[in-house]
Amino acid sequence: MTDKINSPIAIFIVLILVSLSLAGTGFYLLQKEKARSSDLQQQLDDLTIKQRIAETKLEEYKKTISQLELKLKTAQTQIDTLTTALDNETVEKQKALEEVEQLKADVEKQKGFRSDLETKLNETQKDVEKMQAQLKDLEDKKAQLEVKIKELEAQAQQAKAQGVELGTIVVGPEDSASSEAVMAPPPKQVKGLEGKVLVVNKEYNFVVVNLGNKDGVNVNDIFSIYHDNKYIGDVKVGKTHDSMSAADFISTSTKDLVSEGDRAVEKTK
Repeated sequence: MTDKINSPIAIFIVLILVSLSLAGTGFYLLQKEKARSSDLQQQLDDLTIKQRIAETKLEEYKKTISQLELKLKTAQTQIDTLTTALDNETVEKQKALEEVEQLKADVEKQKGFRSDLETKLNETQKDVEKMQAQLKDLEDKKAQLEVKIKELEAQAQQAKAQGVELGTIVVGPEDSASSEAVMAPPPKQVKGLEGKVLVVNKEYNFVVVNLGNKDGVNVNDIFSIYHDNKYIGDVKVGKTHDSMSAADFISTSTKDLVSEGDRAVEKTK
């Protein structure tokens, strides 16, 4: 009779643990997405500033070219006058012609600068459009994550309203040795904690372990991960909650070896 009563309670508590794990994962992903969205917005602002600077320089080069073209016309007029009035002054005429050629070279050079600036401006505009598309995509993902988090929070609040305590160990009163126990937070310790990996997120390089603030886990704590009792690497706690923590991979090789259910043992200092 006791086993029949304990079985639904155990299943219910496991479901709540999974819900909290998903809530923790969603919250962490939301923070990651917010950070990425902020970075993309900063890059977009930088590109906008660069675009404005490029446009300003382009206008300045256009004015310079116009002035040089005017100078070229003036110089050509001077050459015509010198040709008519000073036929014997070949040296002076040659000098004037050289000046004209130099001015032409300057004009061509400025035109080349303008062409380069126009090309860079087009590339910048394409980059801006690409960044805007990425930002919109991130905003859509952020909205989806917020919806998921609200759903998980609602489930957690519903569970709390029903008076369920997550992580409580339920043991049959008649035979505690043979009854099935549901995992609960171990006695609060400062060091040497041992738990397990609940979630592995390889895309964002972190895991979620079933130890949190209530267990004495702090940000920057290091946990060693064991797969089938074999050490595979360490993770570093980046965010903590009451009953779980999110920890980042210290080595990329660990990410390829870790699995849900692996042991997580806190390193002593």
